[in-house]
Amino acid sequence: MRNSGKNTCMKTEINSKTNSAINPKANLAPSLKETLVNFTQLHSNTGDIVTKFATVAGRELCILTCECMVNTMTVSTLLFPPLTALDLRAAEEFGEKPPSPTELMSAIEGKLMVAVEQNVAKTYEDLSLFFMSGFAIILVDGVDYALAIGAQGFANRGIQRPLIHENLRGSCEGFSEVLRFNIASVRRRVRSPRFITKITRVGKYAKTDVAILYFDDKVNKDMLAEVERRIEELPLQLILETGYIEPFLQNEGNSIFTQIGFTDRPDNLAAKLLDGRIAIMVEGTPFALFLPMLFMEHFQTMDDYSELSVYTSFIRVVKYLAFFICVLLPGFFVAATSFHPELFPPDILFNIITAEQKTPFAILTECVIVMVIFEIMREAGLRLPSVVGHAVSIVGGLVLGDIVISVGLISAPIVLIVAFSTIAAFVVPDLFPSITIMRILFVIAGGFFGLFGLTVVGAMFLFKVCSMSAYGVPFMAPLAPFTWRGMRDFFIRFTWHRLVKDDINLSTLKGVSNK
Repeated sequence: MRNSGKNTCMKTEINSKTNSAINPKANLAPSLKETLVNFTQLHSNTGDIVTKFATVAGRELCILTCECMVNTMTVSTLLFPPLTALDLRAAEEFGEKPPSPTELMSAIEGKLMVAVEQNVAKTYEDLSLFFMSGFAIILVDGVDYALAIGAQGFANRGIQRPLIHENLRGSCEGFSEVLRFNIASVRRRVRSPRFITKITRVGKYAKTDVAILYFDDKVNKDMLAEVERRIEELPLQLILETGYIEPFLQNEGNSIFTQIGFTDRPDNLAAKLLDGRIAIMVEGTPFALFLPMLFMEHFQTMDDYSELSVYTSFIRVVKYLAFFICVLLPGFFVAATSFHPELFPPDILFNIITAEQKTPFAILTECVIVMVIFEIMREAGLRLPSVVGHAVSIVGGLVLGDIVISVGLISAPIVLIVAFSTIAAFVVPDLFPSITIMRILFVIAGGFFGLFGLTVVGAMFLFKVCSMSAYGVPFMAPLAPFTWRGMRDFFIRFTWHRLVKDDINLSTLKGVSNK
């Protein structure tokens, strides 16, 4: 392989001399120079195009790469030596007469074992996609198509502990930002030929890889077809996270609760797939979506199936209790103190009245103010660096909380009630956004209408969640409609001897429709 002088391993500086726009759907030109001119014009002469020109068997070729998107060591060790060897034995391969450009490309494509992943690009759109995906592209002068060799080597974050769903026992491996690595992490746990992955590109400009994962013998075919249709019809131009596509997969009207779950754990996603669910992964994010998600799954963790069933059942009951505390406690306190003081014992009522006499605001106003302050502190601690975030928590919890009570702006009972309910909300972190909205609505209803308002709002939420369904699966299953076999892993968890006796998945629950 002979280099062509000054153009060796340099950034492309070919400038287009024509003002006509290049059609991305057009086929590549046979001329190497024309192809490169059109390609650089299509990319507006971007500065990260790297080319290496060489001569093999008397024919000029070019290796086209995107800077920092390919592994240069892989290209140097897997691509250059075979091309050099082909140049040295050109006479043996093609005879004394130099090969035609098509013969040379066919030899490179069919006889050289350079990479497992090898594709053909026939249009400028295909060429651009492979170029921006980290492929090393071989162009031969006189051939109207290119050969894309998989040599990706962009920087990425290694495998680390899950960011959101921590556990005490089991795997400590979390997803990363590389889609193929995430799929491989799930494949390692489910070595079944029925485990299917489909990858499509979504987004007008970004062409982001989106993967659909499912078990062919467990998934509902109608649900799968609907999910594939919605993903294909996504109107987004750019997808940076799974949250971008989540609203398009969820039914309209489900604004408080979502029936689409997310996880950053491969083992958790593998368990969801075995239940008949569908998973969606997006390139560039360490979180995967799975659907549909049931209400009871917010109270389940991977540790539930590693501990004793008696202890797990106790913890799960505590989680349900924490959910009702964080949703109802502030609203009940505001309603009881404003309209039903007889519900408190005399000693507690006297202390509450004494504390409230020192504050200038009504109990409803105090509660709303404290909840807003807690949300501000939580958001500040979440967005700031960890060192500064701890300082915000200390200042907010100790200094700010003590001062507002000392000067008489907020009463101590209100701070205690809101703080305790906020801590209880972190027991079920996936429901925290829904809990925040519900808690505010219950406080407002209790402040204006007392226990009657709490009852009406509670009934509205209950009717709402019982009527919700996604892809034919009721949100409150197996509680509503009631499925006795499904209740063995709802409020309490039965032992593994009982759980493995019958295979329960989405299709076996009552009320599940195929539509």
